Amino acid sequence: MRNSFAFILIFLSLGVTAQTFSYELFHEGFMVTTEKDTIKGDLKYDLEANLLTVIHNGRTKSFSSHKVFYFEIFDNILNNYRQFYSVPYTVNIGYKIPVFFELVYEGKLSLLTRERIVAQTINNSSAYWGGGNSTQLVIEYSFYFMDSEGVITYFGGKKKELLNFMNKKQVDIKKFIKDNKLDTDELADLVRITAFYNSI
Repeated sequence: MRNSFAFILIFLSLGVTAQTFSYELFHEGFMVTTEKDTIKGDLKYDLEANLLTVIHNGRTKSFSSHKVFYFEIFDNILNNYRQFYSVPYTVNIGYKIPVFFELVYEGKLSLLTRERIVAQTINNSSAYWGGGNSTQLVIEYSFYFMDSEGVITYFGGKKKELLNFMNKKQVDIKKFIKDNKLDTDELADLVRITAFYNSI
């Protein structure tokens, strides 16, 4: 109890807002191995390490992205189903390894993401509460597009970069973004843009 109280004091003194993220929990779901075996159970993912931990029949086992083809969970935090694939991706020049990507939108052009937790500094200056900064942990997404040939391209979130990537339909995409006041670095807006791109 004393240690827990000390930890809380340290945590609060650092100004970090406590919250729970999906990657910290086990979620009900299933996985398909590269050998085409399906395993149901409670799943916990680690995208940074490309590792999947599964509790099945009371036993806990970990799988690297080399051994996983696909997994799906019902996310207890987001209250939604999520799908992940292990896809070969170039991490160094000419060197590919299987990497976990979340499938956010599927079509001729599919939208994939990878998430990571980053610390964000927030200015708390207020006439009532005084000044000072606090640190909040937030999810940051990296975006990727996958074409019908399975080629994955990293997207940095810039509007100009997106228009160049979608150059065959650039005029329509530019108008759609402007008319709907969309941000190309926001996940929800990028899903809408990708869906529109696939529809024209």
